[in-house]
Amino acid sequence: MIPLALGAGALLGALSQLTPWAFLGLLAGLGLPQSARWLGLGAYILVTLHLGLAQDPWASQIGQWVRIEGTLREGFLHTPQGRLYVHYFPNLQDGRYVLEGHLLRPSNKRNPGGFDQQTWLRGLGVTAVLRARQVVHYEPLPAGPHQWLQKQLVAGLSAPVAALVTALTLGERRELGEAYEAFQQAGLAHTLALSGLHVAILTGFFVLLLYPLGRWRYPAALLLLLLYLWLVEPQPSLVRAVIMAGFVLMGLFMGRGRVAVLPALSLALFVQLLLEPRTLLSLSAQLSYLAVLGMALVLPHLPRLEGWKQWVWSSVSVTLAAQILILPLLLHHFHQLPLISPVANLLVLPLLSLLVPLGFLKLLMGGLLAWPTEILGSLVLGLVGWLSNGPLLRWGEITPVGFILYYLGLLPLLLGLYGRLRWPHATGLAATAALASILSSYPPRAELWQLDVGQGDAILLRLPGRVEILVDGGRDWAYPRLEQALRALGVDDLDLLIATHPDGDHVEAQLKVIRDFPVGALVSGPRAQGVALDDALHLAAHQRGIPVFFARRGSQLTLAGARLHFLGPQGDELEDNERSLVFVLEYKNHKILFTGDAPVSAEVRWSAERVDILKVGHHGSETSTSDHLLQHFRPKLALIGVGNNPYGHPSRAVLERLNQYGVQIRRTDIEGAIRIPLP
Repeated sequence: MIPLALGAGALLGALSQLTPWAFLGLLAGLGLPQSARWLGLGAYILVTLHLGLAQDPWASQIGQWVRIEGTLREGFLHTPQGRLYVHYFPNLQDGRYVLEGHLLRPSNKRNPGGFDQQTWLRGLGVTAVLRARQVVHYEPLPAGPHQWLQKQLVAGLSAPVAALVTALTLGERRELGEAYEAFQQAGLAHTLALSGLHVAILTGFFVLLLYPLGRWRYPAALLLLLLYLWLVEPQPSLVRAVIMAGFVLMGLFMGRGRVAVLPALSLALFVQLLLEPRTLLSLSAQLSYLAVLGMALVLPHLPRLEGWKQWVWSSVSVTLAAQILILPLLLHHFHQLPLISPVANLLVLPLLSLLVPLGFLKLLMGGLLAWPTEILGSLVLGLVGWLSNGPLLRWGEITPVGFILYYLGLLPLLLGLYGRLRWPHATGLAATAALASILSSYPPRAELWQLDVGQGDAILLRLPGRVEILVDGGRDWAYPRLEQALRALGVDDLDLLIATHPDGDHVEAQLKVIRDFPVGALVSGPRAQGVALDDALHLAAHQRGIPVFFARRGSQLTLAGARLHFLGPQGDELEDNERSLVFVLEYKNHKILFTGDAPVSAEVRWSAERVDILKVGHHGSETSTSDHLLQHFRPKLALIGVGNNPYGHPSRAVLERLNQYGVQIRRTDIEGAIRIPLP
């Protein structure tokens, strides 16, 4: 009971950085024995004191131009003042640096499903980002044990196998490339993150290797684990696993037998949060603790089979139990679940249980173990590549209500597993939670998303009945942002893909959209002869069997209660931007004007009508959004898709003009993605 109280108290203390109401959880401890109650309260106080006394070493310099000297490792600059993350293109190699640049706070996620740099860095205890502009001085790091061991590890291996073994042994995944995506698609990405799997394999290997030492092999194995932790640098999931392994090994050394999983997990949580409370914010730590908790809660109560059936059942049940508590987190952050994951783990984990200790031995023996490592690594890569073609369950971001309903539905099933609730009642309660989750998303509302794709345009319109229209998409390099946003919003196909005009900052990414998403129809303006991007877009549509609708002034489309009527082009325009598709989308008397990059010379040709929302032309350039347009269309809200650029977009003249007409301005370079609910 005491370990559980310590872990719970530390958890509540760490939660206080997210909500001031976390202390109310202490009321649950009133039913505990007095000693456990006081120790839990003590853990809570210690963690909250740690948070309260923690100093931000960079607070006084945020927003300033700074010169900082330190040692760069894996993108983090280690200085006497503290650690910070370095943003520089191209990425800097490890070494000693003097850097100049702006010191900023980490950024929040800019799109649905986007990377939340602030939460990631806070989970690592980092509070500042150096946007480096100049490398004043660089010198390579002197050769040390880490560099020597890395050379030993990759000696005699092909590049793909070397990258795999480096990831499995040292946790460095930079060189994996497409192999990392294959591991994700096969449901095996967790095997590349140094965590409990690696520590369990290494602990068993060390204990077996040190067997002649008798019971002293247990503290010796712990020392080797600590050495390994120092070698690869601490990561939240790895620290958790080493702490738990330490409790188990010391329990065996003292003759106490095996340590139960739940007490060891709770003590590890207490120790880790006491050392760094912000670890709670790390997704790696969350997945690690919840996966072990799921196995601890479920596996002891599952039935046992006989013979080979038990081996298969135990392998599959471990995967399922590990995922039962982390499933909503996986879907929320990664938007997909490989359905082949249990089979993949069954086939690949036995090979990894050989490859991980083999990699550790290779650190010492170098090229002598190259051939067995190469054979085993190639086998793993080939098997993972084959498994990566399995089916995927796609899912969008999950709301807080969705998380609550999932765990409320899971609770009666666990009570049924423990015999505390009859199975008909348990399944009925779980089904009720599932039904409530489905009903919570109805009735669906129409909405517009101006996505942040940097200096470019990408607008998603969502209508009831899961009807989705994507207008433009941005440049090729912005496609990962676009795809993540679409996946996070639960978009699995597009009814219409509208290409306003063949400029890279509007439609370059649409080539990959056509590749990765089913598209009902492509809407394009009159063909632009001799324009390579226009040719490529229509060729991609033809190869996928996507019908193309060529629109111009007077064209109309109706879809899911929405009407699109096109104001331009007329078809006789000579200049590229003048040929932009311009249309008004009307939905339930709500009107949105899309202008592409159309210039002022085109605006005077459009039939006037009042609109509610204006998608500002040409990212706010002075060549668009004239007085004539604002007088005749009278928008209430202006959306500007814009990023860092050398063109001065949006221009001051356009912003002043919009303000003069009382138009509310919203910009992606300031806000990130912008959501506008429609009636």
